[in-house]
Amino acid sequence: MSAAARTVAFIGLGTMGRPMAANLRRAGWTLRTYDANGSGNCRSVRDAVRGARFVVTMLPDGRAVRRAIGAALPALAPGATVIDMSSSDPQDTRALARRLAARGVAMLDVPVSGARPAARAGTLTLMAGGEPRVLRRARPLLAAMGSRLFHVGPLGCGHAAKALNNYLGAAGTIAGFEALLVGKRFGVDPRAMIAAINASSGRNSTTERKIPRQVFTGRFASGFKLGLMAKDVTIAERLARLTRTATPYLAHARRLWRRAARTLGADADHTEFLHYLRRLKPRGKAAARTRSPSRA
Repeated sequence: MSAAARTVAFIGLGTMGRPMAANLRRAGWTLRTYDANGSGNCRSVRDAVRGARFVVTMLPDGRAVRRAIGAALPALAPGATVIDMSSSDPQDTRALARRLAARGVAMLDVPVSGARPAARAGTLTLMAGGEPRVLRRARPLLAAMGSRLFHVGPLGCGHAAKALNNYLGAAGTIAGFEALLVGKRFGVDPRAMIAAINASSGRNSTTERKIPRQVFTGRFASGFKLGLMAKDVTIAERLARLTRTATPYLAHARRLWRRAARTLGADADHTEFLHYLRRLKPRGKAAARTRSPSRA
């Protein structure tokens, strides 16, 4: 592969983007980087994409991606490939791809799953949507950032799979935190209960990681914002409406996450959702009679 073919424009050097870009550099890719906060070795998005074979976006949402690619469009060369690794709305992704295709630029949506340690280690899980031939060209680049790549369907399907994955994580967070509060207030030893659950059928990422690492330690610093979780669950519900699928639990989860984001602020860590639950008043007199004075 020529030097020009190994040139990557990386847009978005935040919590996840910075270590991902570092892994590309270590793997021998030539990076042209830009972030709105002024970091990066280029002064603008347009400057970053000049001469780049691949353009990677790792931004907070699809709106930021559309703004960045819109600014970059005049400098994008035909034959380049845009890879959106953000958590974006699948329908917006397809609309952006049509705009790019008119200029001879291909697109993939390859959002990631995994926290900062996985981003640093290059072991993220990647969910790819797009044409197989385009994905084949991008595989060497993607391999520097993730250890597991799943081609889940045509363009937009990567973002759809990511939104549904995060919905499951969001639902598990609610259930795990509710179980923690109920158990503690009834008098169950919370650490022993979580250990038992993690050896049983109720275990999930919240009981295995979030509660031990964030709640029991008091850190509440997973690195993933509450507003972003609310956004991803909202995307999942839009997909349900688009596909005419009845999802009453998803609809309720979306309302809870959006209310929590309004109450605590979108920039709060998503594990602080526990604080939102603590503020809710229990329903019914029976709950008040059985509640112990202890507090989770």
